[in-house]
Amino acid sequence: MALAAEFDSLDVLWIALSVFLVLVGLALAYVLFRLGGTVRRLTSFIQGLESEVLPLVNKAGGTVDRVNIQLDKVDRVTDSAVDAADSLDTAVRAVTLAITKPVQKISGLVQGIAHGTAALRTRRDVRKAFETGREAAARREHEIEEELERGGEAV
Repeated sequence: MALAAEFDSLDVLWIALSVFLVLVGLALAYVLFRLGGTVRRLTSFIQGLESEVLPLVNKAGGTVDRVNIQLDKVDRVTDSAVDAADSLDTAVRAVTLAITKPVQKISGLVQGIAHGTAALRTRRDVRKAFETGREAAARREHEIEEELERGGEAV
C-alpha cells in the first residue's frame, strides 16, 4: 500500500498524458510513413507522365505544323479558284456585252417585220405598215434593254 500512497491524482494525469502523447506520436509516424509512400508513388507517376507526354506533345506540335502547311496549300487553291471565277465572270460579261446589241437589234427587226406585215395585210397601206413595224421594233429593243437592266427577271 505504500506504493499507492505515493501516487496522487496529478501523477496519474501525467502518466495518462504521456501515454496519449506516445499514441499520438505513433499515429503521426504511421500517417507520415503512409504519406511518404503516396508521395513516392506520385513522384513516380509524374516522372512517367513526363516521359510519355512530352514526346506526345512534340508529335502533336509536328502534326499541327503539317496541318498548317496543308491549310496554306488549300488557301492558295481557293485563291486560285476565286481568281478563275473572277476571270470567268469577266469573260462572260464581255461575251454578253458583245452579243447583247446584235441580239437586241435582230429581235427588234423580227418583231418589226411581223407587225409591219400584219399591218400591211389589215390596212393595205405600205407607209402605215412601215411605221407600225418601226414602232414594234423600237418597243421590242426597249423591252430587251429593260430585261437586261433588271438582270433577266421574267416580265
